[in-house]
Amino acid sequence: MAAAHGRMSDSADGMDDMKDTEEADRRSGSPGPPAFRAAVDALRSCRLRPQVEVEATPAPQRLAPYAYALEAVVVDGEQELADGRLVLLHDPAGHDAWRGTFRLVTLVRAELEPEMAADPLLPEVCWSWLTGALQARGLGYGEPSGTITRASSHYFGGLGERPPASQIEIRASWTPREGLGGVPDTASHLASWCDLLAQVAGLPPAGPGDASVVTLPQRRGPQPQ
Repeated sequence: MAAAHGRMSDSADGMDDMKDTEEADRRSGSPGPPAFRAAVDALRSCRLRPQVEVEATPAPQRLAPYAYALEAVVVDGEQELADGRLVLLHDPAGHDAWRGTFRLVTLVRAELEPEMAADPLLPEVCWSWLTGALQARGLGYGEPSGTITRASSHYFGGLGERPPASQIEIRASWTPREGLGGVPDTASHLASWCDLLAQVAGLPPAGPGDASVVTLPQRRGPQPQ
């Protein structure tokens, strides 16, 4: 994934940012009902650690009546350490599987050293990063589900000089608890998601974290295509 441009942070070219946001709204299905608009506005107003660059991206159209999506990349200098996508779904009529009217869906990816990927406890540890990131900020949520996938690549022929590469992928979804007006605290959920991204990338915590969450050493960035 190409590095994002930090459109959620302050910009010297506010008019261009506004046009970009309007275009993202049009493609993603926003605006919508007041609760959805408030949830999206909270996402846009969230301030994140500088290593995580976030921008709006077209949202899937078939998962819910209303959807808004963000993509992010964790950078360290010129190196990209991890990337991901977060999608906010909203169905005003409610959804039996969600047990609510909102749902957050995510994909997070990062490259690992092969010896780390071989750790048999890695899937459990990665799942603890997700739940721990939410719990560390005191967020209420329900119906969590997901998969942890690790894959290894070995290169041959013209690519034989590349070292073996291993990748971890977290796919998950959860229902954020709704607050006043039926609006969940999406800004805090986004901040927790960025905590997860940073942890997968091997960055130190931005603040006091959950002691039950395991932190692995620095990972290497994604291999060039």
